[in-house]
Amino acid sequence: MPDPFDHFIVLADMRTGSNLLETHLNALDGVTCHGELFNPHFIGYPKETHVLGFSIDQRDQDPAAVIRAVRTAPGGLHGFRFFPSHDPRALALALDDPRCAKIVLTRNPLDSYISLKIARVTQQWKLTNVKQRRDALVPFDPQEFADYLDQRQEHRLAVLNHLQRTGQVAFHIGYDDLSDLEVLNGLAAWLGVAARLDRLSSDLKPQNPAPALSKVSNPEELQQALRDTDWFNLHRSPNFEPRRGPGVPRYVAAPDTPLIYLPVRGGPEQAVTRWLAALDGCPPDGLLTRRNQQQVRRWMKTRPGHRKFTVLRHPLARAHAVFCDKILPTGPGGYAAIRSTLRNRFKLPLPGQLRERNYTLEQHYAAFAAFLEFLKLNLAGQTPIRVDGLWCSQAQVLEGISAFAQPDLILREDEMATALPDLARRFGHDAPPAPPPSEPDAPYRLEQIYDARLESLAADAYQRDYAQFGFGDWQPVMGAA
Repeated sequence: MPDPFDHFIVLADMRTGSNLLETHLNALDGVTCHGELFNPHFIGYPKETHVLGFSIDQRDQDPAAVIRAVRTAPGGLHGFRFFPSHDPRALALALDDPRCAKIVLTRNPLDSYISLKIARVTQQWKLTNVKQRRDALVPFDPQEFADYLDQRQEHRLAVLNHLQRTGQVAFHIGYDDLSDLEVLNGLAAWLGVAARLDRLSSDLKPQNPAPALSKVSNPEELQQALRDTDWFNLHRSPNFEPRRGPGVPRYVAAPDTPLIYLPVRGGPEQAVTRWLAALDGCPPDGLLTRRNQQQVRRWMKTRPGHRKFTVLRHPLARAHAVFCDKILPTGPGGYAAIRSTLRNRFKLPLPGQLRERNYTLEQHYAAFAAFLEFLKLNLAGQTPIRVDGLWCSQAQVLEGISAFAQPDLILREDEMATALPDLARRFGHDAPPAPPPSEPDAPYRLEQIYDARLESLAADAYQRDYAQFGFGDWQPVMGAA
């Protein structure tokens, strides 16, 4: 049976025990760990000048060549340690390669944070002789620790997500496992290495074995900060929506003024597009749209000082607009198949044929409320119906847009009347046109049925949008038709 891996990467943070893990790996016959091979300040180890024949400059010029050298080095299985601050090009190469074994090393983040602060004060990064141990009390900084947690969580989630999407499995090992001989030999077995350890190395010693409270100069502040830490992400809104692309062909640019609109579908797209056309005195079909990514990049490059903007709509108003535009209609332009499924399987009280005489305001309220309840399930991935771009969360749309072009300005619909003319004045328009009102929803407007229950249903369905963009209760947009 062939070996499962031809090289490995130890994914860790500073002060998580990676030196000790490397010592254990190097004690296995046929395994070699080359230290921090992609540390931006040195190669392998602080006093080394070359590893596997590469200098720092050669490594930085071609990290892929270094990884090839690791993969093909003689004498068994080779690898290296990698921290979040190391060369991201090397991480991308390793994560994409299923023949690279991923070893994920973790430690209690409070312990690693305090250990890092002590090491920076004492300048002692390894301990081989207890008599030479340097001690220090360090201050605990709540904001610094919160930032430390956020950065490491973001990195770990990015790695985990990449492994999930590429169908790979990592070997997870904790700081306390580094003293467990059976776990270390389990790691050797997972790597496909025949050798086993019969004892643990005693070369490296724990540097700061005391409890965390005894290692900081302000233990009371530490305890208070940890009481306020949301360890279990109680306030995080789960996100089960599919990822969105940047939607570049929908971008709309003015022909003369260096403004480009990055639409969020379901928002006031027609009103903004008509305003851009009026701004430059051209018909709507004179605007620049349906461009590919290369063409949009060229547009941005040739217009220094340009501004990219988007406009968000209140989640309740957006849901009502798409309900009236795509779910209620039975004719062309409506989502006929989805409408049928919502009516027959989800029992939304939609009329078979939409006629004014057989669809009252009370029926509209009931049908729209049921649609909001459906949206909550749909956005949570609990229905067989696609999460359509017209009703997906606006936060998800902006994540997709930002992967290609970060908006310079994110407006709310109720800000358009003043914000868009102000934006135009920056580019020399002394008397810019007022944005036209959006077309009213039909057959009934939202203000005709609005109440606290609908607001609550929308907030349940669109928790991310309400939280991220600060939406309060819906108010009619002044000047709307």
